[in-house]
Amino acid sequence: MIDAGYALAGALTGFLVGVTGVGGGALMTPLLLLVFGVAPTTAIATDLWFAALTKIVGASIHQRAGQVDWAIVKRLWTGSLPMALLVVIAIAAGEKIHKVDWLNQAIGTIVVITAVGMLFASKLMEIARNKRTGTHAQHFKRLQPPLTILAGVMLGVIVALTSIGAGALGSVLLVYLYPLRMTPHRLIATDLVHAIPLAMVAGMGYLIAGKVDGMMLASLLSGSIPAVILGSLLAGRISADWVKRALAIVLIAIGVKTLLG
Repeated sequence: MIDAGYALAGALTGFLVGVTGVGGGALMTPLLLLVFGVAPTTAIATDLWFAALTKIVGASIHQRAGQVDWAIVKRLWTGSLPMALLVVIAIAAGEKIHKVDWLNQAIGTIVVITAVGMLFASKLMEIARNKRTGTHAQHFKRLQPPLTILAGVMLGVIVALTSIGAGALGSVLLVYLYPLRMTPHRLIATDLVHAIPLAMVAGMGYLIAGKVDGMMLASLLSGSIPAVILGSLLAGRISADWVKRALAIVLIAIGVKTLLG
């Protein structure tokens, strides 16, 4: 039986993912916690698979437009997939990660940090652009590959533990690391493609541990799949900047509420 509330939440998140590449974890996990009262581990586990399956649909549309920067994706994967796998092994081995009492606080903190980064993304891009075109341009260019791998390492750990960051935090990092290379549409496409296997690898441990709620996932996907298709088709026609700013303000409020809750 499809739950209308979950389907609506899925549709909202799916549309934002299609338009901006952001929201699969940063928005959905707090919604599951605060609005639906889902247990943190179940919310994280189900959201990882929700994000992966939703983003497969969105990424396929962006890929057909030739917007994915595969060189950057591979650098991110080099760092993120092994680290996510290490967390998966820890989850499958003992489930000690599930017993930490600060999981809600970790989720709230990451949501707030991510949202602040989204608000100041244009300023970060300006700073990075000056480094990329200034007197130390070649030095910054040489640092891009190792810093991208390091960014992947950080995302792998955060996503595996909280389901948050692959899209929202990932886009902020890419804006800073590649200020001349990342057009808005290319940023969305590259971010989506990187997030898919990362969410699947991170979600595998939770799936093995039996933490994924299949009925909830089906309800979420019933709303997100058509919505992400619509959002992805409109992505090239809508300025994602104002959508991201509005979303960032909402995420700050949600993050604070999660911390206080």
